[in-house]
Amino acid sequence: MPDKARLGILISGTGSNMAALLYASRLPDSPYDVVLVASNNPAAPGLALAAAEGIDTFARDHRGLPRAEFDALIDAELTRARVTHVALAGYMRLLSDGFVARWAGRMVNIHPSLLPAHKGTHVHEAVLAAGDTVSGATVHLVTADLDGGPILGALRVAVVPGDTPATLAARVLHAEHQLYPRVVAELVGSATTPEALLARVRSLALALPEADEKLSHGSPGFFVRGGKFFAYFSHDHHHDGVTGLLVKASGVEEQASLIERDPDLYYRPAYLGPSGWIGIRLDTGEVDWDHIDGWLTRSWRASAPKRLAAMVF
Repeated sequence: MPDKARLGILISGTGSNMAALLYASRLPDSPYDVVLVASNNPAAPGLALAAAEGIDTFARDHRGLPRAEFDALIDAELTRARVTHVALAGYMRLLSDGFVARWAGRMVNIHPSLLPAHKGTHVHEAVLAAGDTVSGATVHLVTADLDGGPILGALRVAVVPGDTPATLAARVLHAEHQLYPRVVAELVGSATTPEALLARVRSLALALPEADEKLSHGSPGFFVRGGKFFAYFSHDHHHDGVTGLLVKASGVEEQASLIERDPDLYYRPAYLGPSGWIGIRLDTGEVDWDHIDGWLTRSWRASAPKRLAAMVF
């Protein structure tokens, strides 16, 4: 059974959505565990709740620190806790572009409107001023576009006569607590499917200079235009149930050494194994994508024409 996803939650206040995610994680079928709650506000009440429930916490006042420097502190704590996905739960701080890029596809936010309507703050006032009859909550992936990332789920909430921003906010909050755990569970569950793993490999491989993709022997292969194949994505290719990435090692000696050192991660692929290629398993439940990126870059460099190889150090 694959390990559960490891969720880090960022809060700035009471953390009611954090609590909803935390308690949902304790249901028997939850695909994630909450392993860290972090805040830019050391006085955030949600920190005490998380600590009482045995969750590791981290808090640091962001004031006086450049945005990127503060985000680096948060990122270091997420990395230390081996977080695989991040949920923003009332985190009232804009994120640096580098932090957003680092967690692209793995960081979500919940917003108290039916996006794309009413982005930003003072949402309930805007809903009432617009005369909307329906509002709601939306969960989306976090991108550099504020409240503009791909929508993963939404839940409608009626606006009733006599509503004030406070009464509408209270009902929308109930909807958020129902919606957020379900969408997070769907996101982390889908992250380990072969389709999701291939998408992640593809994004890394095709980011390399003049890289392209085509099917080779029934598997997605990645090659350098004007050069050779440098990686293959393999899913149950030999009816072995294995999902992995095939890349070039320096030869059969390094291949054997890697497998001996970590046989749960590395394996000798059929057909390409005698040529010194190494298989890296992607189906263990927790993938070190920095490690995968490093292997892709190394294998690309070994396959690229000299005029290109100097471009990547």
